Amino acid sequence: MRRRLLRVQRLGRLDYATALRVQKETERRVLHGEQPDTLLLVEHPHVITLGRRATQSAILAAPELLRARGVEIFETDRGGKATYHGLGQLVGYPIINLRPDRQDVHAYVRDLEEVLIRALADFDIEAFRIKGFTGVHTTRGKVAAIGVHIARWVTTHGFALNVNTDLSYFDLIVACEGEPVSSMKEILGRELSLREVEDRIIMRFAEVFGMALSEGSLASSA
Repeated sequence: MRRRLLRVQRLGRLDYATALRVQKETERRVLHGEQPDTLLLVEHPHVITLGRRATQSAILAAPELLRARGVEIFETDRGGKATYHGLGQLVGYPIINLRPDRQDVHAYVRDLEEVLIRALADFDIEAFRIKGFTGVHTTRGKVAAIGVHIARWVTTHGFALNVNTDLSYFDLIVACEGEPVSSMKEILGRELSLREVEDRIIMRFAEVFGMALSEGSLASSA
């Protein structure tokens, strides 16, 4: 059986509103079969996003402090509560059609967690799930958040992995379920190349989802 093709787009550093427009256009094209399943990878400037289960009370900081720290706020249609995106964090937006054989929302989220767990293992970080919570955790705290939206079985939104993230920004909100957060940098005691982490995410995503990578998807083959 021929494997489905995964197209990877590295968007670099991009503001949240622009990235959201890219997501929506990609969603339309994937839905109508105009391009293959696509994984968007991006680093956002400082932004707090509120999912469908979030309330304004999740934002602990006053508007003046948010402005002083250059933090924007966006309400989104993804699942979950409040989270932070910012510099040093790798955000992945898989835009894939779950039809015909992956039409299971919970299984899709578990697969995203598996991608992240395997990629973290590549850097000798032991990560795991916690029953009843979405995302990926370590003994030092939650290292990756997941929040998705699925319409007509095409996925948008996705995951945020703390790589070199300044974790003090999470103090501005009640993050997800209020659990402590960590980063790859904090766990390993050194900064990492976002490009290198992207490569491992791409490889593990294709592996977990049984897809073939389009040419030039990895840094080593670019």
